[in-house]
Amino acid sequence: MRYIHSEETLKIPEDVSINIRSRIVTVEGPRGTSFFKPSFLNCKLVKDLSHISVSFSRPKKDEVTIELHHGNRKGVAALRTVRTLINNLIIGVTRGFLYKMRYVYAHFPINVNIEKNKETGLVDVEIRNFLGEKRVRHVTCLPGVEVVVSANVKDEIQLSGNSLENVSQTAADIQQACLVKNKDIRKFLDGVYVSERRNIVEDE
Repeated sequence: MRYIHSEETLKIPEDVSINIRSRIVTVEGPRGTSFFKPSFLNCKLVKDLSHISVSFSRPKKDEVTIELHHGNRKGVAALRTVRTLINNLIIGVTRGFLYKMRYVYAHFPINVNIEKNKETGLVDVEIRNFLGEKRVRHVTCLPGVEVVVSANVKDEIQLSGNSLENVSQTAADIQQACLVKNKDIRKFLDGVYVSERRNIVEDE
């Protein structure tokens, strides 16, 4: 079945500017210039959607319309996906994303060291003593992700950034680095797990 015309509309906040060229979406906002240091990170979020055959238009200054003509069922389903991806960019440059991760262990305490690579500007997370193993696990955070140890909560780290994809993927990489092998995972529950997801700037 073909749908003659399908569209999704997205409102743009006043303090956010969006530029779309060749289906490459560039979003700039207040957090894009104040939160990250320009020396090691571009002060805007860019998403390449050139692989999805949709068209963009700006009927109003504060509105983006995503359209698809003669699309099939999967093509129409992709419209909402594109809208959500752009909306996540807008939330990122206005409110940011924060993931909290807790260390879970029964006997051997997990030690986590956080260092910034001076050459690349990326954060390196070092996990030691997982299940008493001597092997040191290294996770390199994606660009734009800051990692800090929680000041008030024991055995917790906080990952923050403007890009939801980079922050969530870094959290997944850290969790995947601490998988229990060759043991009953119902009994050995050790690891580093996401305990909370929220925005850095909460709604008033």
